[in-house]
Amino acid sequence: MSAKEVWMASAYDTSGEDGAGPSAAASPAARIAVMRRAHGEKLRVCGALEEIADALPDRVDRLMCVSVASTLLPMLRNIHRYEEEVIFPAYAAATADMQCVERLKAEHVEDECFADELTEALMTIGHGAAVANPEALGFMLRGFFETIRRHVAFERDHILPAIAGAPEVSPENGPARQ
Repeated sequence: MSAKEVWMASAYDTSGEDGAGPSAAASPAARIAVMRRAHGEKLRVCGALEEIADALPDRVDRLMCVSVASTLLPMLRNIHRYEEEVIFPAYAAATADMQCVERLKAEHVEDECFADELTEALMTIGHGAAVANPEALGFMLRGFFETIRRHVAFERDHILPAIAGAPEVSPENGPARQ
């Protein structure tokens, strides 16, 4: 994957039609389509991180490091916001499994903290610094992208099927009456 193929976080818009925030009243099909797109974006970034890890220590594409570093955290925050404001309420309405929702929210916090650390390391390398400890950085990169891939797989296997027939959800009122 080239640096120009790395996803740009600004292209992911989770705002509703009024620009005020995610459209919670979206149809199940629309919610699933957005999630599939988000999963694709996450997996593309994971692929770029894997390429960086595989290139350590001497063949690192510094432009790719900067590109991934500049998009990683904003992308995760946008997708996590959409999940927490739209997808998780739909999942909770369909399953009443609040324990799963709380676990996924905790994973979001951990992923964002990890992404923040990765961003700093990738920016440093991208701006010309030597890779001081390639083994540690490779371990860090692989730990992150494998976690993200597992999270995506869980959502594909459990969350998306559950929300496929979920009622529309309003953030103010909970599940809409059908």
